[in-house]
Amino acid sequence: MLQFNDKLHTQTLSEDGSYTAYSKEYDEHYHSTKDGALSESLYKHIVPGYIHTKAKDEVHILDICYGLGFNTLATILYYKEHAPHTKLIIKSPELDRALVRSLENFSYPKSFEPLKPIINALSQEGIYEDERLSIELFLGDAREYIKHFENFFDVVYQDAFSPSANPILWTQEYFADIKKAIKEDGILTTYSTALKTRLALYRNGFYIYLNKGEHFRNATLASLLPLEGYEAVNMEHKISCNPDVEPLRD
Repeated sequence: MLQFNDKLHTQTLSEDGSYTAYSKEYDEHYHSTKDGALSESLYKHIVPGYIHTKAKDEVHILDICYGLGFNTLATILYYKEHAPHTKLIIKSPELDRALVRSLENFSYPKSFEPLKPIINALSQEGIYEDERLSIELFLGDAREYIKHFENFFDVVYQDAFSPSANPILWTQEYFADIKKAIKEDGILTTYSTALKTRLALYRNGFYIYLNKGEHFRNATLASLLPLEGYEAVNMEHKISCNPDVEPLRD
C-alpha cells in the first residue's frame, strides 16, 4: 500500500479502479477521481501524443510534472504495445523529492507490475535507460528546467496542479518557454479547458483544439501547426464573448 508522509498525502481510489493521491499542500488530487487516474493519463495525454508521433522512430516527451508517474509509466506500456520499435526519451521535472522516493510503495495498477524495476530506478536515482527507453527526472523548479531545451520535444504533457493551485506553471510567460522547447510539429496535451489557459497558449501562437471522447471529460490539445482530426476552438469568438478574461501572467 501507499506509504506517503501522512502530513502531505492520502491515497484515493478513483472511479476507474486505479489509485491516485490527494495533496494536502495543493488541496487537490493528482488526477481526476471521476475520469480515473489511469484513464485520464491515457485519454488526455498518451493516446493523442501517440497518434501524433506514431510515424516517428524516436519520440521526445516532456512530462510536466512527474507526480505519481502515471503519464510516464503509462506511456512506456502504450508504446511497447503499439510501437515497440520506437525509442522514447522522456524528461520530467518534479518539485517534490520525497514524493518521488516514496513511489516504490505506491499502489499502482496491475498493468504497471512489469515496470517495477523502472519505478524503483526512478525513485532511487531519477534516471533509467535501456535500448529503447531513456527517462530523466529533474528534482527541482520546472520553470528553470524547461529553459534548457530548444526545439526538442515532440509532445508536452501539461499536467501540473490546476491554474488556481499552481499558477506559475500556467502563465503566458511559462508557455512562451514551452514554445521554445517544443518542435515546430509538436503538440501539447492538457486536462485544462479554462479560457485563461487557452489564451496563454493562443497568445504564444498555438492553435487550440478540443480533445474529447466517451471515456473522459473534455480536455485541450495545442499545436504550433494546424492539426487534422480534432475540433478547433474558435479563440477569436471566445475572446469576443469574454473580453475581460486575461491569461495568467508571471
